Amino acid sequence: MSQIKGLCIMDVDGTLILEEVIDLLGREACCEEEISQLTSQAMQGELDFESSLRKRVSLLKGLPVSVFAKVFNSIHLTPNAREFISIIQKNGILVGLVSGGFTPIVERLAKSLGITHFSANQLEVKEDFLTGELVGQIISPEVKQATLEQWRKELKLPKERTVAIGDGANDLLMLKSAGLGIAFCAKEVLKKEIPHHVDKRDFLEVLPLIDCLE
Repeated sequence: MSQIKGLCIMDVDGTLILEEVIDLLGREACCEEEISQLTSQAMQGELDFESSLRKRVSLLKGLPVSVFAKVFNSIHLTPNAREFISIIQKNGILVGLVSGGFTPIVERLAKSLGITHFSANQLEVKEDFLTGELVGQIISPEVKQATLEQWRKELKLPKERTVAIGDGANDLLMLKSAGLGIAFCAKEVLKKEIPHHVDKRDFLEVLPLIDCLE
């Protein structure tokens, strides 16, 4: 990419991919139902994101780190996500991933899609097993917003050259901070606040909205 003309930040779970990774990890830990319920409530904005995340992660204690390879192989990109990313990258738009999910999955996804900018939560590991704790900065709604601003400034782009795409309550601040926020197959709490919606799960439906960056 010779000259960067814009920035497109994407959420991962439920947006770039069809699944919620923490729910898949919950299945491996035999507590999928409890974790899925907490995830749903957090994405609808019914629970504080950080406290909900810490509770869900605590239920993963004892899982081996080998679980990430299994989970990565079971996730699915949203239809035409790879094509969408390739098209906008070729048009000089840098793509970044900002996820309330986990680095071992998001990093692999980013590399598979030719994405250099990504940020996600880090799970604590001791002797190759998850401890049920998080380490480092939590990717909260406020941190998602701050990451967009940080990358935008590093790239010396004005706000109107930025796009953010997400589906859950924890994406709201990020979407509001972008020049163009897109609620993608989103929860009602997001659709009420964000005027631009894509309700068909196909990333090629997003392209016409980004024409403004051409």
